[in-house]
Amino acid sequence: MTILVTGGAGFIGGNFIHYMMKKYPDYRIICVDCLTYAGNLETLEPVMENKNFKFYKVNITDRTAIDKVFSEERPDIVVNFAAESHVDRSIENPEVFLMTNIIGTQVLMDASRKYQVTRYHQVSTDEVYGDLPLDRPDLFFTETTPIHTSSPYSASKAAADLLVQAYYRTFQLPVTISRCSNNYGPYHFPEKLIPLMIANALNDKPLPVYGTGENVRDWLYVEDHCRAIDLIIHKGKVGEIYNIGGHNEMKNIDIVKIIVHALGKSEDLITFVSDRAGHDMRYAIDPTKIHRELGWLPETKFQDGIKKTIQWYLDHKEWWERIINGEYKHYYERMYGDR
Repeated sequence: MTILVTGGAGFIGGNFIHYMMKKYPDYRIICVDCLTYAGNLETLEPVMENKNFKFYKVNITDRTAIDKVFSEERPDIVVNFAAESHVDRSIENPEVFLMTNIIGTQVLMDASRKYQVTRYHQVSTDEVYGDLPLDRPDLFFTETTPIHTSSPYSASKAAADLLVQAYYRTFQLPVTISRCSNNYGPYHFPEKLIPLMIANALNDKPLPVYGTGENVRDWLYVEDHCRAIDLIIHKGKVGEIYNIGGHNEMKNIDIVKIIVHALGKSEDLITFVSDRAGHDMRYAIDPTKIHRELGWLPETKFQDGIKKTIQWYLDHKEWWERIINGEYKHYYERMYGDR
């Protein structure tokens, strides 16, 4: 079995590669990543010399380069993690999100059709559903919740989902889509909430929290997400959407306080900043379908997952410090400069 993973040098894609290579040592894993600011090849350092792993520095919007990868590697399954995903950046520069998240998806599906992959899996987000009111804790996103986007990022992901469904109906491309809640865990890029708070707290820097910090997110430990995708690509029904949620709803401010206390820091570091434009108030996923059809449930409670995450960042300071100072960008040249 050969699985092509796009965006594999990113947070979730990198964790997925580690998970799959450990669980399926006989599988070939082909990673495609163009190493933008959030793509860190150091995340894949533990598998770089594995004979069943291969890396291509390619942008998924590059049709010629993608065709060459598919021609050479002939993947059975494609899992598309590659995406511009930071909401703030999408507000500043929407165009790059439209190119990567929509056109890139089209390029991958065209190649998947040409080389007859047995499954194309699109990794999406719960943000395509918009948000839920804070005063209705009984409401959850299901797979039939209407799409109602709030940012250029979520709009680009929703558009990609619709394109994937169109390729299934028009061209019979064997597709599945998963929509996940907020992930956390090892290798999370330090501009995101949890790793940013850990890094800043360790350096006694201000901890910037949007608005009053009352926004609620459903947090999913990244390894639980990897297990879900593994099940979907092997056993999921073609043409279906699966919501993947953590059953771990937390206010942003409460997460920040947990991190502060775990690191023995003062809450005085917390600084409230102007809220993000169009900031969604609450995300909450109902994962009943994937539990009923595939037997998946999240295994990691937030109080356990956040402890493991904090400890990982304590044990891997060099990894995130090189990102903060920009050194991680030179890793590709060190690895491949003489090859």
